[in-house]
Amino acid sequence: MARYRQTEEIVKLMNSPSIIRNTSIIAHVDHGKTTLSDSLLAKAGIISTQTAGQKLFLDSWDLEQKRQLTVFASNVSLVHSYNKQDYLINLIDTPGHIDFSGAVTRSLRAVDGALVVVDAVEGPMTQTETVLMQALRERVKPLLFINKVDRLIKEIKLTPQEIQKKFAKILLRVNTLIEKYAPPEHKKDWQVKIEDSRVAFGSALHKWGLNLDHMRLKTISFQDVLDAYTGDPSEVGKKVDELSKKAPLPEPILDMFCQHLPSPLEAQPYRQSQIWPGDASSAVGQGMAKVDPNAPLLMCISTIEVDPHSGTVAIGRIFSGSITKGKEVQLVSANQKGTIQQVFMSMATDRVFVERVPAGNIGAISGLPALHVGETVGEAGVEIHSFEGLQYVSDPVVTVAVEPEDIKDLPLFDKVMHKLTTEDPNLHFKMNKESGEFLLSGMGELHLEITAYRMQESGLKVKLSKPIVIYRETISHDYKGPAVMGKSPNKHNKLWITIEKLGPEVIEAIKSEKITDLQSKDERTKILRNLGWAPDDAKGAVAVEENNILCNRIRGRQYVEEILDHVKTGFREAVHTSPLAKEPAYGLKINLEDITLHEDPVHRGPAQAIPMTWRPIYCVILLSDPKLLEPITSFECKVPSEFVSSVIAILNKRRGKIIDMPSEEDMITVKAEMPVSESFGIADELRSSTQGRAFWATQFSRWAYVPEQMQAETIKKIRERRGLPPTPPKPEEYFESE
Repeated sequence: MARYRQTEEIVKLMNSPSIIRNTSIIAHVDHGKTTLSDSLLAKAGIISTQTAGQKLFLDSWDLEQKRQLTVFASNVSLVHSYNKQDYLINLIDTPGHIDFSGAVTRSLRAVDGALVVVDAVEGPMTQTETVLMQALRERVKPLLFINKVDRLIKEIKLTPQEIQKKFAKILLRVNTLIEKYAPPEHKKDWQVKIEDSRVAFGSALHKWGLNLDHMRLKTISFQDVLDAYTGDPSEVGKKVDELSKKAPLPEPILDMFCQHLPSPLEAQPYRQSQIWPGDASSAVGQGMAKVDPNAPLLMCISTIEVDPHSGTVAIGRIFSGSITKGKEVQLVSANQKGTIQQVFMSMATDRVFVERVPAGNIGAISGLPALHVGETVGEAGVEIHSFEGLQYVSDPVVTVAVEPEDIKDLPLFDKVMHKLTTEDPNLHFKMNKESGEFLLSGMGELHLEITAYRMQESGLKVKLSKPIVIYRETISHDYKGPAVMGKSPNKHNKLWITIEKLGPEVIEAIKSEKITDLQSKDERTKILRNLGWAPDDAKGAVAVEENNILCNRIRGRQYVEEILDHVKTGFREAVHTSPLAKEPAYGLKINLEDITLHEDPVHRGPAQAIPMTWRPIYCVILLSDPKLLEPITSFECKVPSEFVSSVIAILNKRRGKIIDMPSEEDMITVKAEMPVSESFGIADELRSSTQGRAFWATQFSRWAYVPEQMQAETIKKIRERRGLPPTPPKPEEYFESE
């Protein structure tokens, strides 16, 4: 406990939700989040003021320090006095790179406010929009910090009027995004304004910062800031130091948190309907609305760490009740029970043992089985609804084949992969049954590169293939022919199947986990009815897998319920490895139309029912003009006008499609889309062709048809890589006649 001198104060303040502020720092990569966090931690006495800005304390992993890149979200709690009142600030520093945007999504579930950091020179970039959209979708209130103002003065040499115009443009862009993505009731009152001190500006590296209140309080004008960076070059360092002492960066930022961000008491009532679809009038619902530490427990897990000593440690927000050592709880989604063994407070890489963490705070627990990110931990013996699923902005679209260098390392390989995929749900790991390869999928090249480094750190030497793009398979049109029949291998059972394309709104509902395989039948039926499905089809939706639904239309036949689980297994096999190229299916509705079954259970077991299901699904897919879908990435690049032609040439070579090219002074922003398969190695090419003057970002955008002229060749390459015959099968290969 002695390591952090504020620990005892923090534990006391945890019991007063009105003075708690749960906030995260979000931004585009390299806009200065972690450097800013250092100053805030120095103010709290966690690190020294001298090392703040260079130490990057919340980048606690050595690779984060080496690459100056945040990979993991880090939690820390600190105390700040504002208007003679102590406040508890639970702060989460998040990554800025799109490959780690999943960590941002998970962190935002745990907080009520967010500080958006924007580089004064670059302005709001692609990832700024993405993280702000994520925050507003979770009903998280934003504030703004304009960083690197020193660059406008020293490098670009703007006049005070030009700096003012630059600030106005940044504000307009951020407020336009707030207007676009904020919940309807907050589109106006969450707008950030300089005049009410919800906007600060400064330099995180040089440790000074101001907002309007602090300029008045300290009688500092913008001219004083300009004077600190101009004049005799030998004096500039000294004058900037004086400015950081007179206008220390943490003061306006921490004051803004206390003054303008909501406490859990204010935020939980309006966040409740967005993130938790349970009954608001239940004991848990009322406990959440009132932030009641004595109500039944309701906790949402936002981060998981697998620790060699403590086992699986889960960090999350407690919305109702309290977490205490020895408490019996239920894991709602996993439908399991467990006992909390330890309770912690997270201080970056350290965990401080505490007796209890009440509602309104972020806490950590260990000792529970089968935990996953997004899990709802609730009071044992109480009926509790799980939280809404987390909506990620990207899918894992890049895959590598991975294997241990030494076959003796297979047990360690299994252990390490389990740890990595538990901690990071955006990593997908599976074995390809045809080739025996282990396949690891991630959000992008960097995500997989960092994962490979983490494997090495665990003492595991692995071989990785070159990146492989994941495709999807879909059908061009609804199947109009008669139902296709499948027979069991023993010929005693028959199943008739048809196929349709799912509507985009249903696919979106599956992606956002509004429709899941785990929810109750009544709940799924209600959602599908609201999306326009016929009552019988909505009621008949019996399985959801990837972005596909199995619909049971069979009526009046015996033994259907007994065999349905085997049929679901056959459906899952078919949609995970579709017939064109063994890629996952996308947006299919498979309808069970009719069935005849042998009366003896011996003749209708899994060995009979599973092939009887997947074979006609393959047949009906092949009869519906199947096509490959490829992942498309959106690309945004800010570049001086003289290098625009180089950027356009790179995009044209990579099947890029330019969408817009707005200009601002001598900088042009190239907005485009390109296939993920064409994006590998673009970083080096952009750097060399623009002399390192381009700032760019990419993120997953959507799935689109592979161009018609490339379909056959792409399918052939995927099949050959998988050791399959180069040509896809014909429908006749799976067709069964009466």
